[in-house]
Amino acid sequence: MIKTTPGPGTILLPCICIILIWIGSGIPSRADTAKKLSTFKDCRLTKTQWADGDSFQVLFQDGAKYTLRIYGADCIEKQVNNTTDARRLRAQRRYFGISSHGGSHETSILRAKAHGGQAWEAVQLLLKEPFTVTTAFADARGDGRFKRIYAFVETSTGEDLASLLVSRGLARAFGVCRRRSVNISADEYRERLKDLELKAATAEKGIWAFTDWDALPGERRAEREEEEELALARKFAIPPPLSIDPNTANRDLLMQLPGIGEQLANRIIESRASGPYRQANDLLRIAGIGTGTLKKLQPFLLFRK
Repeated sequence: MIKTTPGPGTILLPCICIILIWIGSGIPSRADTAKKLSTFKDCRLTKTQWADGDSFQVLFQDGAKYTLRIYGADCIEKQVNNTTDARRLRAQRRYFGISSHGGSHETSILRAKAHGGQAWEAVQLLLKEPFTVTTAFADARGDGRFKRIYAFVETSTGEDLASLLVSRGLARAFGVCRRRSVNISADEYRERLKDLELKAATAEKGIWAFTDWDALPGERRAEREEEEELALARKFAIPPPLSIDPNTANRDLLMQLPGIGEQLANRIIESRASGPYRQANDLLRIAGIGTGTLKKLQPFLLFRK
């Protein structure tokens, strides 16, 4: 487990106790959820066995180490350690419509997994020279086991890492986004990545070279149907043992809530950048959450003051 230290820069003495409490708990306060982005130059990549194309450890100039999860791009799983990882790998294979070309499903899964490794290899080359990280230190834990923070990463040549990975067919435009700059909103950033994905798919770059275009609609439909089935099953699931704070819960914890799948969980996390959720009705600002879904969620929600 990575030991996280306070972010780069000078920290005023009155804030030290608060920051130490935040680090010890691993949970951002409500005020942290809408923090402004800060930029840190001359960061370096730390090579680890568990890293992949969209999640890796970085050494900041002041010596602090952080595990980053880049905004907007989702690389194929390089390692599968549990059922959740396996399900994500299958979903990614289906999204890209990776064909076995007459082989077994195992062939297509292995082909997908291999491209997860290629994405990590590409990141190591792209971040060989010192690079820039822009982050608000927002909690990016997916399953709660490892502490991560969301970030934008810019290479030494000034290129956005997520955009490079998507344009090379090494990632899909998927996941949490946030405002990139004054002129680039979260929605605009997402749409730009989707445009790059379409261009990469048309040119059959990277993983798109193995797409079975005839089979792709069926693959994606199978994934949607399975998600719908899981959503129905979650209606009868045992309620979460504790109330969940939508301001701090990780993705997998949010997915324990009735009617919340991965996409809605990502939207809940993404919308934190607009400000904290102070009451249940604040969740209505999220596309896909209506009054019916909110009514099911309310018994399991907690809002810390």
